[in-house]
Amino acid sequence: MTFSIVARSTDARLYGVAIASSSPAVAARCSHARAGCGAVATQNITDPALGPHILERLAAEPSGNALSHVLAGTPYAAYRQVLAIGATGPPAVHSGAEALGVAATAVGTDAAAAGNLLANPDVPRQMIEAFAAARGFLAGRLVAALQAGLAAGGEAGPVHSAGLLVVRELSWPIVDLRVDWAQDGPVAQLGLLWALYAPQMDAYVQRALDPRLAPSFGVAGDP
Repeated sequence: MTFSIVARSTDARLYGVAIASSSPAVAARCSHARAGCGAVATQNITDPALGPHILERLAAEPSGNALSHVLAGTPYAAYRQVLAIGATGPPAVHSGAEALGVAATAVGTDAAAAGNLLANPDVPRQMIEAFAAARGFLAGRLVAALQAGLAAGGEAGPVHSAGLLVVRELSWPIVDLRVDWAQDGPVAQLGLLWALYAPQMDAYVQRALDPRLAPSFGVAGDP
């Protein structure tokens, strides 16, 4: 019921996840990222607990090892579809034998994509190609990949939720945007949210790090 992409910047300073689903609030359950470690998407028949466990492993070992070690400790790996990317080495994807409907995966140098209940198996490949072709900040490239996945067919049924998560060397995400439910067009709405937030992102980071140097909010009552 989901298609997603996990990715890092070429300098491994940024990690992120973009995801969409017919289910409500998909990003709340399936998107995981931690500065200095990596990014994980836990989908299909979702176990959100896998995300933090894999992130812990990613701090010390490659994606493939982290993924296999954590999945070896769960009795239901066949029902899970999990994507992981760390600082070094290729990203890794597990797509269990019990993944729903048309399930497919694709892996690039700095990104991995996967989906289940897809309209066609080419969706993840299209996402990886769009991510590789896109330029600019990681969040924008992730949105471009998600939009390409939707354009390639996306999920077989209607998509109702989407999310975008990006971390940097801070204890909190610098981007955490979600469309938890929309009757139509959550991926398009997510793109609009990113376009709105992108020019303000650095100012919000600066307000957290040192509000003395932060720009004003530019709203009524703020001098």
